[in-house]
Amino acid sequence: MTLEEIAKKMCAKGKGILAADESTGTIAKRFKSINVENTEKNRLFFRQTLFNSQAMKNYIGGVILFDETIKQKSTLGPTIPELISDNDVIPGIKVDKGAKPLAGSLDETVTEGLDGLRERLKEYYGLGARFTKWRAVYKIANKFPSSQSIKSNAHALARYAALVQEAKMVPIVEPEVLMDGNHDIDMCYKVTTNVLNECYNELTIQKVDLKGTVLKPNMIIPGTESKKKSNSEEIAKKTLECLKKNVPSDVPGIAFLSGGQTEIEASENLNEINKINDTNFLITFSYGRGLQASALKAFGKDQKDHSSIQKAFDHRAKMNSLSSKGEWSKNLEEVAA
Repeated sequence: MTLEEIAKKMCAKGKGILAADESTGTIAKRFKSINVENTEKNRLFFRQTLFNSQAMKNYIGGVILFDETIKQKSTLGPTIPELISDNDVIPGIKVDKGAKPLAGSLDETVTEGLDGLRERLKEYYGLGARFTKWRAVYKIANKFPSSQSIKSNAHALARYAALVQEAKMVPIVEPEVLMDGNHDIDMCYKVTTNVLNECYNELTIQKVDLKGTVLKPNMIIPGTESKKKSNSEEIAKKTLECLKKNVPSDVPGIAFLSGGQTEIEASENLNEINKINDTNFLITFSYGRGLQASALKAFGKDQKDHSSIQKAFDHRAKMNSLSSKGEWSKNLEEVAA
């Protein structure tokens, strides 16, 4: 498959990307919230239960893995990448080393991980990965994000993407403008516009073939502490407008992150975007919490109850699949409940 074909398969109509790439530290927090011990065995068991579900065949186009997970063998026999591929889903891998303090602007971060990346990509390709992910983080506050933060992260994202395409994999480019803060929806729009413009300037400089990439952006949403709330129709309108103005048409797929949204909010907002999507972009989901929160609760209740864990995951994946086609409704949530 060409890089463009892989990108389109990851974001195919009715399918999206499962972000199961939580670091050991992040999943520790998730497990703590459900009183489950953070062991390698428990991490493997939770993830393979999702990867072996019916939803994988029907609603998932790709899965982003963490370094530990891509190297694991499932208790079912195949390796984790094989288990995913057997469902005709594309395995991927998070390759950044996390957001670190940005020298000169220590209240902001720059994502690291370029050192040794070429060698790591060869290893991941050999393990079965066909796409990768790198996340840059921008916060909105008084003078932030600074131009230093916007430029530094865009440069790193572009260099990462070039190396990934050299290694015959599709880079997911994830510039996340955080929801934290009291900013309104218009400020989110303005900052996201600046961030996307700089990213695509740098991607062009680094000679990245945009047809073989997937964008993983934030939606245009007011800050969590904003006094001015926005409904899903306004969020959808502003988000689509921002994408149309700032994302080159060569990009085949846009897979949103769920950020600080609840499962229902993430489905509702994605649905509204697709109801008015008049572009050629495949617009779908690349959710972590937005796909796994209910399954995680079920795992906390009874780790051996595969069917309840998978039922929760299957439902959430189906709801987001409908949202990626503009066919979701709150009634469908209530019927399932």
